[in-house]
Amino acid sequence: MPAKSLSKELYEELGSACRGQVYRTDDPGFLDYSTIFNGNVVTAAKAVVCPLDAEDVSRAVKFCVKHSLSLSVKAGGYGTAGWAIAGDIIIDVSKITDIDIEPPREDGSFTSLKDVASEHSKGKGKLSNSSAANTAKRRREEDANLRMYDNASLAVASYLRGGPPLVIQDGPSPNVRRRLDGPGTSATPQEGLHAPRADLSRDSVSSGSSDSRSSASLSRSTTTGTTPAPSPPSGQPALQPPLADSSVAGSNTEGETNAPPDADPFGYLDESTTGNGHSDAPISIQSSGPPFVWEDEVMPPAFNYPNSFRMLDAPTQAEPIHPFAFVTFGAGKRQKEIDTYTAQHPLEARYISGSGDGIPYHVPFAAHPVGSSIMILGGFGFLSRMYGLSIDNLVEIEMVLADGRIVVVSENEHPDLWWAVRGAGPCLGIATRYKAKAYPVPVVFAGNLIYQFNITTAPSLIKHFRDCVKGAPRELYANILLTAGPEGKDSLMVVQMCYVGSREKGQEYLDAISSWDGARRELNDINEKSFLHQQDSVAQVLRGKGDPSGRQWFIRSALISSLPDDIINDTVTQFAGTPVGCTWLFELAGGAIADFEDTCVPKSQREASFTIAALHQWEMHIEDDRCVDSAEEWISGTLKPIQLGGPFPSFLGRHEPPERTKACYGDNWARLVEIKQLYDPNNLFNNTLWPLDAQGQDVEPETHEPPTPKFLVTSLRGEKRKIFQIPLPEEDGGKKA
Repeated sequence: MPAKSLSKELYEELGSACRGQVYRTDDPGFLDYSTIFNGNVVTAAKAVVCPLDAEDVSRAVKFCVKHSLSLSVKAGGYGTAGWAIAGDIIIDVSKITDIDIEPPREDGSFTSLKDVASEHSKGKGKLSNSSAANTAKRRREEDANLRMYDNASLAVASYLRGGPPLVIQDGPSPNVRRRLDGPGTSATPQEGLHAPRADLSRDSVSSGSSDSRSSASLSRSTTTGTTPAPSPPSGQPALQPPLADSSVAGSNTEGETNAPPDADPFGYLDESTTGNGHSDAPISIQSSGPPFVWEDEVMPPAFNYPNSFRMLDAPTQAEPIHPFAFVTFGAGKRQKEIDTYTAQHPLEARYISGSGDGIPYHVPFAAHPVGSSIMILGGFGFLSRMYGLSIDNLVEIEMVLADGRIVVVSENEHPDLWWAVRGAGPCLGIATRYKAKAYPVPVVFAGNLIYQFNITTAPSLIKHFRDCVKGAPRELYANILLTAGPEGKDSLMVVQMCYVGSREKGQEYLDAISSWDGARRELNDINEKSFLHQQDSVAQVLRGKGDPSGRQWFIRSALISSLPDDIINDTVTQFAGTPVGCTWLFELAGGAIADFEDTCVPKSQREASFTIAALHQWEMHIEDDRCVDSAEEWISGTLKPIQLGGPFPSFLGRHEPPERTKACYGDNWARLVEIKQLYDPNNLFNNTLWPLDAQGQDVEPETHEPPTPKFLVTSLRGEKRKIFQIPLPEEDGGKKA
C-alpha cells in the first residue's frame, strides 16, 4: 500500500510555493514520477514535486525543512539502492532540461552559469493540473524510447534475437558516412539505418550445419534461470540461425596483417602520439565495403530509433578547430539525450578533403543508460581513459544547499565544496544545472567480438584479453564481459573495444585481440561508427527487457590492481553457477583517470588497472538467492586480495555496508566528513549514499533504503516464486492497478 498522502493543507502550500507540478499518492502521474528502474524498491513518499528551476528546488527544500519532512532527489540517475524515492517528498528534477553547447573563447574560458538564466526562468508559469497527467505519460514514453539500444549494432541485435534473413548489398557502407539530422527530418532504412558489412568468412554459421553448436556440450547453456526468453517484436521474423561473423570493412583475412610477423602491434604509438598519449593526426571519417540490409528492406519495429540519419556525399577527412567545447545541461537531462543533442549540433571543423557540417563533441559519460547525477558520482566510460571521469570534466555546478541557498560551485567559488561535490555531490546538495567539457569525437572504431561461454576455454580468452590491453594507449577503451542467458540460450562472452580514432590504427588492436583461436567466434561487428551508437553498446548486450521496472536489480563493483591467472580461473568457475540475467564485467581502467587529484575520489582508486562490476537483473516473480549471493561472493570473496578500497561512488548499490562506502573515498574520508558537517549539519540529504546519521554514527543499509515490495511466496514447478503486490500505472496515467 502507498504511504499516507500529503495533507491538503501541505499540498496547497507546496503547490503555491513551486511553479512545477505537485503529485500526491492518489494523483494521476504519481507512480510515473515515483518509480525507478529497479522494480525491487517501493517508495514511501507522500508526494512528488517537479520543480522547473533552482528557485523551485530551493522552495521545496525550505518546505521540507519547515515541516520536518525527509526529502529525496530523483535526478534521472539510475541508482539501484532506491535512495531517489526514499523521502517523504520526492524532488524530481526531470523538468529542468536546459541544454546548450558553446565553443571556448580565445582564452579557453566560458560563459558562467551565473550569467545564463535557466530555461523556465524566462516567464513560464505554473503547469496546469489539466496537463499534469499528460506530462507524466509523456515522460514515461520518453523513458521507453531512451531504452532502445538496437542501433548500437544491428548485427548484434540480429544475432541476439536469432537473426532475420540477411542479404548482401553492393555499395559503400553508410555505417559511418552519415550524420545526425535536426529534428523533423527522416531517413529511409537504405539511407542510414544499415548494419556493418557482413563478411562471410570461415567463421560463418550455416543454418543447416549439424555442428554449428558443436561446443554446446562444454559451454554453459542457460536452459533454466531467472529470465524467460523474449518473444520477437511484432512484425519481426521468428528466431533464425545465428548471424555469420561480420568482419570490419576492408580488414585483412582473419589472422593476417600487413605488418612483419615480429612487429609490435602497438609500435606506431611511439612516433604518432604526443606526450599525453593523444594522436596528433587528423581523425578520418572513412568507410568502405558492402553493408547488409534486412531482406525486405524494412526495418523491424524494434529498430525504430528516435534519431534520423542520412548519408554524407563522400568520404571526409576533418580535424577539429576547438580542442574542447562546453556543454550546459539541466539535471533533468538523461545522458542519452545529451549525447543526442551534441551529435545533432556539431561544431565547425577544418576539412582536409570533402566537406561536411562539422564534428560532434561529447561529454565523457558512462555508457547508456544513466542520468545526469553521474556527473557528481563518478562516471567511467568509453572516453575516460582519454579525458578522465565525468566528475573530472565539470567546470561549474549550479546547486541548492541544505539551507535553501542557490550557489554556483567551481574551482574559484566554494573551493572546498568543489572538491567534495565531485564524487559525493548528492550528499551535499541538489544539483540543478551543470557545465562540463566535451571533446571532438567524429568517429570511433568500435564494436563487439562475441563468443559462446565455455568453462574450459573462457579462462584462456580472459587472459588473452588482459595481455593484449596491457600498456594500451589512452585512445583505447576495452572490456570483456560474461553474460548469462536469456533462458534457453547460451551464455556469452563479449569483448568490447572502442578506439577513439581512425580504423587504420584501431585495426591493429582488433588484430591483436581477435587473434585468440581457442574457440569459434560467433560475431565480429567492430567497425567505424558514430560515438552515439557506441554509447548504447553495453546496454544492448545485457539483453534486458524493454521495461526495467519489471525486474529486480543488484549491483556490486570493485577496483582491482591486477588480474592474476588464479583469479581468472576462479571467476570462470563461479560464473558457471550464476543464474540467468547475471553479467560480470572487466573494464580496462587507468590512463587519464589517474591524472586528476583535486576531487574526493582518491588517487589510490584512480590508479586501478580494471574496474569490475557484477550487474544482475532478474524477473520480479523469481526468488533466487544466487542472484545476490553470487555477486557478493565474487566481489567480496574472490576479488578481495586484489581490491583497491571501494568502487567508484557511481557503482554503489543496494545494501552496501558503511565500510564499503567509506572505502570509495580512502584517505579523503575524514575531510569529506568535515565538509558534510559544514554544509549539511543536520543531514538533510540523508537519502543518498551517505552512510552516517546526523550524529556521525554508521547507519545500517536496511534502515537506510526504501523497502522491498510486499509479496506472497508460492511454488511453481518446484521453484520458489514471489508474487509482488505492486501497483502499476495504466496507459492513460489515471487509475492505479
